Amino acid sequence: MTRLDPRVAAVTDRVIERSKPRRIRYLELMAAEADAGISRPRLSCGNFAHGFAAAGEDKDVIRHMRGPNIGIVTAYNDMLSAHQPYGRYPEQMKLFAREVGATAQVAGGTPAMCDGVTQGQAGMDLSLFSRDIIAMSTAVALSHGMFDGIALLGICDKIVPGLLIGALRFGHLPALLVPAGPMPSGLANKEKQRVRQLFAEGKVGKEELLQAEAASYHGAGTCTFYGTANSNQMMMELMGLHIPGAAFVNPGTPLRQALTRAAVHRVAQLAAEKQRPLAQVIDERAIVNAAVGLLATGGSTNHAIHIPAIARAAGISIDWQDLAELSEAVPLIARVYPNGSGDVNDFHHAGGMAFTARTLLDAGLLHSDILTAGADSFDAFATAPCLDGDVLVWDKVDQSANLEMLRPTVEPFLADGGMRLVTGNLGRAIFKTSAVGPDRWTIEAPCRIFSDQDQVLAAFKAGELDRDVIVVVRFQGPRANGMPELHKLTPPLGVLQDKGFNVALVTDGRMSGASGKVPAAIHCCPEALNGGHLARLRDGDVIRLCGHDGLLEAMDVDLSTREAASLPPPPVGTGRELFAFMRLTADDAELGGSAMLHAMEEVI
Repeated sequence: MTRLDPRVAAVTDRVIERSKPRRIRYLELMAAEADAGISRPRLSCGNFAHGFAAAGEDKDVIRHMRGPNIGIVTAYNDMLSAHQPYGRYPEQMKLFAREVGATAQVAGGTPAMCDGVTQGQAGMDLSLFSRDIIAMSTAVALSHGMFDGIALLGICDKIVPGLLIGALRFGHLPALLVPAGPMPSGLANKEKQRVRQLFAEGKVGKEELLQAEAASYHGAGTCTFYGTANSNQMMMELMGLHIPGAAFVNPGTPLRQALTRAAVHRVAQLAAEKQRPLAQVIDERAIVNAAVGLLATGGSTNHAIHIPAIARAAGISIDWQDLAELSEAVPLIARVYPNGSGDVNDFHHAGGMAFTARTLLDAGLLHSDILTAGADSFDAFATAPCLDGDVLVWDKVDQSANLEMLRPTVEPFLADGGMRLVTGNLGRAIFKTSAVGPDRWTIEAPCRIFSDQDQVLAAFKAGELDRDVIVVVRFQGPRANGMPELHKLTPPLGVLQDKGFNVALVTDGRMSGASGKVPAAIHCCPEALNGGHLARLRDGDVIRLCGHDGLLEAMDVDLSTREAASLPPPPVGTGRELFAFMRLTADDAELGGSAMLHAMEEVI
């Protein structure tokens, strides 16, 4: 067994030590739930009869407890392409459960919004907080006590973290996530990006833009760029929460169905044997594995928010300094769009998660001793699934089939994971250097300040940004407006950069895995509405953003002596007023940007 890299070990040890008090309380709660919590044997006859009244042919098995009963929590809807395949999953999963003497019931559903649809719209202000709603919906679904194991159906951005956070409150039960896979490749992402930029320059019209977008997002399955949704799938593999190799197999294929069947059989086995409960699977080592995978593959910066939130739900504390130190130890071994030309299907065919796990294990960068739910040992995640006739088997993957996309750790694209912590008198922020050319890791320029992205677009169209400039978009944090992603900024800022200007973005908002080629200090905290110095900046202040030195600084100015800018009015319409209570109490981004977790920790 390869010795764990001492830098990864040091971060893990620090996370374990920092987490001890809260982790102990969490595990004690889960032990108490296993011993005395609500479950089928403890339900009254009236409670229990309600629970199996409509179970059809499974009714007798559930009533007499002849086998484990799996609770399915589904984020199905047929507007969201990634989740449309889940429509038929429950009836299939019930059949698969019966094959091994188990039963399955849909415990409940959760909302599943699409950031692709709401991007740049008012609905995006609900996006981050939908993670809390999903977690609470998962808890409501599982609160009936009818279940011995959990199957979570969800893929996209806030949905997987939300499902996990909710399921961790039932961490005495075993659980697996059951993915549905990415859509087949459509229009090449680079071509889509080219048309978007032409539209931003006014060189093509809306019809041409819509044609390009529809050719890219064209069918059922996850979007094929390596954003938050597909980063979710990578992390679930490296945390041991999938059947090995399940992440990137396309929907509607025999292999996809075989993996779903294997997941149901596995949850039923773990439930029957009362083995590998979720609380033990998600420990400090699993959280570090997720972070290592994120850095090694150039995954979404949204997970700088989601990893701390998932960890908190398990009583674990990890911060951006931990991520930055892991980034120094972990090389960048994948180039997947928007950090490369190929998409996740290309990544999968190049060796995908199997080769990624293999080369990271060989380098001592992953914890191989974690307790995995999807297999008996972590080594299984270094293999790729295939069908031998009708039998599901796994093959070793020892080399990459495409070194332009996926490389071994000894021959990386970059020596580090490319997610830097930048700090200074403007606060703490994330800079994803892996997406940006090294010649643009340092930008020093006067700033232009905005309070929303539409103001930036108006200034761009008026030619007011045709110069060296650092665009500051403030009052975009969790407390201000729910921390929407600011993807509308990528094409115009890219145009300015291509004109030869030194351009960067500084914001307390989000940009996610699609942040692209423009240098950006994002998730800045404290946010402007919560005492952050972004609120004290003025147009023309010179800002230095440096990925080399980890610096985010307003130069030659004492911000503490200035008055903060006036706050924008609170967002209303599109249901945003319903989320006001969350905005009022939300944590900073580095803690996960959650109102729910902050309140939960006051209780336990």
